[in-house]
Amino acid sequence: MAKGHRSQIKKERNANVDKRPKAHAKFVRVSDTKARIVLEQIKGKDVGAAMAILMYSPRYAAAIIQKVLKSAIANAEHNCEMDVSKLYVQEVFANQAPTMKRIQPRARGMAYRINKRASHISIVLNEDEKLGKNLIKTPSAAADKKPARSADKKPARSAGKKPDKKPDKKPDKKPDKKLNDKKVK
Repeated sequence: MAKGHRSQIKKERNANVDKRPKAHAKFVRVSDTKARIVLEQIKGKDVGAAMAILMYSPRYAAAIIQKVLKSAIANAEHNCEMDVSKLYVQEVFANQAPTMKRIQPRARGMAYRINKRASHISIVLNEDEKLGKNLIKTPSAAADKKPARSADKKPARSAGKKPDKKPDKKPDKKPDKKLNDKKVK
């Protein structure tokens, strides 16, 4: 038997509820594997960067995930009273939903199965104190970064590709002709 009165049990259970802002889209007609590709791109990013990635992504799932992210941001702002500039994408899920099974008639009376997959998409946000402070980068911080590649190192060539240009030969040194030395008559 459970300890305490029913109201006490409910109070304890509700105390352990996750307070992070989240949003779900259920029974979305996109495969869970295709949705995960887009979700992995925005995981851990701040909300502004995640919206930019989704806006310019050519994938079909990006438009659906963008709606879910906008809903999660609105939930954070309205329900949890969080600062939008400090939000980042903490967790993302794309779970499999029921699959609609259809058939494609084939030759000799056979039928091929067509699986029209669906998914449940969830996004969980959280607040990060560092994000609100470091929105503007100072020029000194950019100067401290190491260069991507030093000038003396040659770029590595891949095995299958041919070089774009043939190596340049040294130019022949020819003496400059002076037009004023000889006059042509």
